[in-house]
Amino acid sequence: MAITIPSPLFPKYEELRDIRISDYPSLVTLIDDPGKQADWEQAKNFLIYVGKHKSVNTFTRFRGEVEKLLLWLFLVKLQPLESLRKSDLLEYIEFFWKPPKTWMCFGNFERFKESNGLFNVNEQWRPYKVTVPKSSGFEPDKSKYRPSQQSLSSLFTAINAFFKHLYEEEYLVANPVPLAKKDCKYFIKDAQVKDVKRLSEDQWMYVINTCTDLANTNEYFERNLFLIVSLKSLFLRISELSDRPEWQPTMGHFWKDHDKNWWLKIYGKGRKLRDVTVPDSYLDYLRRYRAHQNLSALPSPGENNPIIYKLRGPGSPTSRQLFRLVQESFDEAYVRMKSEQGSERAQQLKEASTHWLRHTGASMEIERGRELKDVSEDLGHSSMATTDTIYVHSENKKRAASGRNRKV
Repeated sequence: MAITIPSPLFPKYEELRDIRISDYPSLVTLIDDPGKQADWEQAKNFLIYVGKHKSVNTFTRFRGEVEKLLLWLFLVKLQPLESLRKSDLLEYIEFFWKPPKTWMCFGNFERFKESNGLFNVNEQWRPYKVTVPKSSGFEPDKSKYRPSQQSLSSLFTAINAFFKHLYEEEYLVANPVPLAKKDCKYFIKDAQVKDVKRLSEDQWMYVINTCTDLANTNEYFERNLFLIVSLKSLFLRISELSDRPEWQPTMGHFWKDHDKNWWLKIYGKGRKLRDVTVPDSYLDYLRRYRAHQNLSALPSPGENNPIIYKLRGPGSPTSRQLFRLVQESFDEAYVRMKSEQGSERAQQLKEASTHWLRHTGASMEIERGRELKDVSEDLGHSSMATTDTIYVHSENKKRAASGRNRKV
């Protein structure tokens, strides 16, 4: 088995569209025969299609999985894409489940670094990232690396889309991915009770009160306050407030109907538009945020001011920049809650991600008795069954309540 240290195959979407292989010395070396070049070109065209017709986030996820597969083909399997069958993919899953340590790194690193007009490999980059929970306090250990069920599912989603694309383009004669997924021994049939990643009522109050106090003393934190209130109260994903090539979220996307109800038009997952209900209590934060920017009290039709502004330059921040603002808010709230109630009750604030705010808002609405159908439509779910699966678990709640009364 020929295993060498891998190097990246694909840059960012913007760079990939107009890529010249000669500008990437490592690529020239890696795809050094017509077969590899053909497979790489097909993968490149697939990823460009994904970036253009899906989303940047989908492109990033699919790029990582397609890249791992091709690197295994080029450096380990030493076979072309067209030769792969179910047994080969199951062999790849074994590799994916426990890759060599030389294929692992301890963080997110850029793939390439530009120097003198050439894009050279970032020596710190590896295709597999070893992580530990933020709160564990332990150093990551490559020998203990195991992909999660979510990682395995993401792998099959990406390579199935890839092989399906190649089959439709008549580059492959079949798509063996569904058969390989069916026979994969590492997939676990999941019947466990789901634990929604969300903040408790107490933790949420620490977040919003901390941000409010900070904004009262330093207007820099007005953005933080409005951002976390928007994500939680309107059940938004972080990407839905960021600039994308095909959509810029502006204040003009807030609108009022004939019954004086406020709505926010959102460009969401799957390139779908939806209108989210805006609660009256949210309008107070909207007025405050707009007053901070010397804008009128409430938005007007066609207004092109961004919903979340940049400190410098036009448009909205990127998802990564918005993530940092949310993390800053969580960190400040954690410090306060830890000092007042102890580290155990504050611990989840250390582990929370931006998506927890969406889960928190939706869960609290369901708990207060709002109709599931209404919450589902605000969330942008394709069916109420999705909302019920993620947030409600009504039967599990009944089971837990009855189980607590059992006698030993």
